[in-house]
Amino acid sequence: MRFTHPGFKVVVLAAALLSVAACKSSDTGATDTTSGGAVTGSIVPGSQEDLAVSAGDSVFFDLDRYSLKPEGQSTLQAQAAWLAKYPSVTLTIEGHCDERGTREYNLALGERRASAVRAYLISLGVDANRLQVISYGKDRPFAVGSDETAWAQNRRGFSRVN
Repeated sequence: MRFTHPGFKVVVLAAALLSVAACKSSDTGATDTTSGGAVTGSIVPGSQEDLAVSAGDSVFFDLDRYSLKPEGQSTLQAQAAWLAKYPSVTLTIEGHCDERGTREYNLALGERRASAVRAYLISLGVDANRLQVISYGKDRPFAVGSDETAWAQNRRGFSRVN
């Protein structure tokens, strides 16, 4: 017997995908540490995900500013401690801006933001050779939208593990 109904192939494909998904093991080989920065799941030590979970990978700035706020300084202190644990890891610090202003203005502001993050990490003892900066200005927004919530998320310095 042949099934020629146009939706039959879609139903069979969906059933096969559900079947495969149901068979996926939920055991990730996770280790749960309870000392200080709890890392769970299959996070690779020294990875981008490890940085994000253990120290945070973003610091945020006020409109048209590149000075670090106290909460940004705390994040960078945690990043410096994390970098001390992984001496072979290098970072690229990305400077980002919201969509307002010209492209040229935002590229310059993003550069100042990334440089402020780098300078603070260096002041905490991180080797300058481990830190590079790049500005994306408003070209790579993290949050999509044209309101203060999205703009605030896009005014940031982002530390990316190389």
